[in-house]
Amino acid sequence: MSKQVVVVGGGVIGLLTAFNLAAHVGQVVVCDQGEVGRESSWAGGGIVSPLYPWRYSPAVTALAHWSQDFYPQLGEHLFASTGIDPEVHTTGLYWLDLDDEAEALAWAAREGRPLSAVDISAAYDAVPILGPGFKHAIYMAGVANVRNPRLVKSLKAALLALPNVTLREHCQITGFVQDAGRVTGVQTADGVLQADDVVLSAGAWSGDLLRTLGLELPVAPVKGQMILFKCAEDFLPSMVLAKGRYAIPRRDGHILVGSTLEHAGYDKTPTEDALASLKASALELLPQLKDAAVVGHWAGLRPGSPEGIPYIGPVPGHDGLWLNCGHYRNGLVLAPASCQLFTDLLTGGAPIIDPAPYAPAGRLG
Repeated sequence: MSKQVVVVGGGVIGLLTAFNLAAHVGQVVVCDQGEVGRESSWAGGGIVSPLYPWRYSPAVTALAHWSQDFYPQLGEHLFASTGIDPEVHTTGLYWLDLDDEAEALAWAAREGRPLSAVDISAAYDAVPILGPGFKHAIYMAGVANVRNPRLVKSLKAALLALPNVTLREHCQITGFVQDAGRVTGVQTADGVLQADDVVLSAGAWSGDLLRTLGLELPVAPVKGQMILFKCAEDFLPSMVLAKGRYAIPRRDGHILVGSTLEHAGYDKTPTEDALASLKASALELLPQLKDAAVVGHWAGLRPGSPEGIPYIGPVPGHDGLWLNCGHYRNGLVLAPASCQLFTDLLTGGAPIIDPAPYAPAGRLG
């Protein structure tokens, strides 16, 4: 295809969409209102699993499973081609004292996932620094985390190396250009950018942009705050999660603890209340963190959507306009599958999974 595609939004979804499309279309232009990859893709934790996968619909599960299987080779490919390692780090994940453990185990049996109940003593043997008082544990081997800031840096480098891809940072999109009912480009501060197809992947801002066409996309910002500790490289051997809070080890000893869920519009200001709450959760999970310095505290905006089911596909009544957005808490988890499915749909390839649950048709106001 010789067509030009404009991707609005340069988070991991937009970047990976552009990366996949570049092999099939003439030109890809990625526009971001700031620096690419600096919003929720940078701010998240990077666990390559929904926090509680059994609580999601089969639509989310299908994307998650495909992505989890694909992530190692994606990381290897990006590292080999750019020299920037996204650090897909397989540690496994312990869930502690779940209220719905039975549902989790039933889901695992049904889906064939390697999640099982373990004696709490086995959890303490595996993670000796775990806080006291936990009674029950389930464990899933093979769960990885990706170092998301390095992932977006690697994707950016890979795109900059492609001759038919252009990155336009600090490029504010104010609306869409239409001709005879078809979307033919986007309006920027510097004028019109023409396109054969426009892909909206603008995270929490996607709903605002679609509203300029009189369409109501139920995607809204949901604030999340995180803190980062620096410890020894072998401090935490596995990811752990209890009472809605998690600790994620990076290979170099950084430990991420998150996250809050706040409906505060587009406010990304870190707060003292959240810092205190996250510190308390961190010390309950891993008391030895009391001796570690907090080296980072930040907030990001998730693209909240009903049931966390993303919108992937063409917008009815607006030929030339496509969506790949609304991934809520799982943008990093679902990115490989979402972007491959999207590429299949736009290029007419055989879709990797059934696209029906993600279709915008019938889901927009």
